[in-house]
Amino acid sequence: MIIFVDMKGALRIFLALFIGFFNPIAGMAQDSDTFNPLTDDITEWLPPLSVILDSAVLNDPYVNFRLAQININEAKKTATRRQWSRNFGVQADIRYGTFDNFSTNETQGSAPANFSTTREEFKYGYAAYVKFPLFDFINARNSKRIADLEIDQAKNMVTVQRDEVRQLIIRQYNDLLTKQRVLRIKSRYLETSKLTFQMIEKEFLNGVIALTEYVRIMDIVTRAETDYEEADVAYSTSLLILREISGMKLKLTKNNSGK
Repeated sequence: MIIFVDMKGALRIFLALFIGFFNPIAGMAQDSDTFNPLTDDITEWLPPLSVILDSAVLNDPYVNFRLAQININEAKKTATRRQWSRNFGVQADIRYGTFDNFSTNETQGSAPANFSTTREEFKYGYAAYVKFPLFDFINARNSKRIADLEIDQAKNMVTVQRDEVRQLIIRQYNDLLTKQRVLRIKSRYLETSKLTFQMIEKEFLNGVIALTEYVRIMDIVTRAETDYEEADVAYSTSLLILREISGMKLKLTKNNSGK
């Protein structure tokens, strides 16, 4: 079915589309201290990207886990170095109790005489020792090399994890910027659709256009409303994710320019 619209009506529809799409939402008041995702540039309200990156690295649990692993490996290396100390030492022994003492007294030309005495006393002894276990001697150098490799491996893992976190933040930051731009576009399109629908509704009531054209414009408005709601949810979700992985509350306040 072909719908004919007069040139005057078509011109009014075109002007509505042009004015509505290229202008901000009509009648929307804005507090200069309150961020409005539909009119403000979010990069002028967010902290600098470098600050967000540093916060994300500092708060990332995997980075902190890798840093703790470095400390563990360094402690193990120190313990390996000190293993040789167990081969050197001083041993002391102190005892107290009742002891039986035996002695023999022998004089020339007589039979030996045995004496036994009992008394309470302290007895003590001490000694220094040095051991050279063959296995420890052979394995000492290899143990140190393994400890060094474990520390290097842990440090490399920290570097890798930091790079991954930074890349994730950069992607999420740009995703948020994109989601806000899309939200602003969808918002303008929704307002344009509503403005067009108001004009079409008047034309329909005056009998200028057919019912089918009226229904078609109504369907456009409905789809525009759905697209706007989806864009709004996507923007809010992207902002929440950036807050979560950065470890920052990211309160959108003025004069925190990210440029």
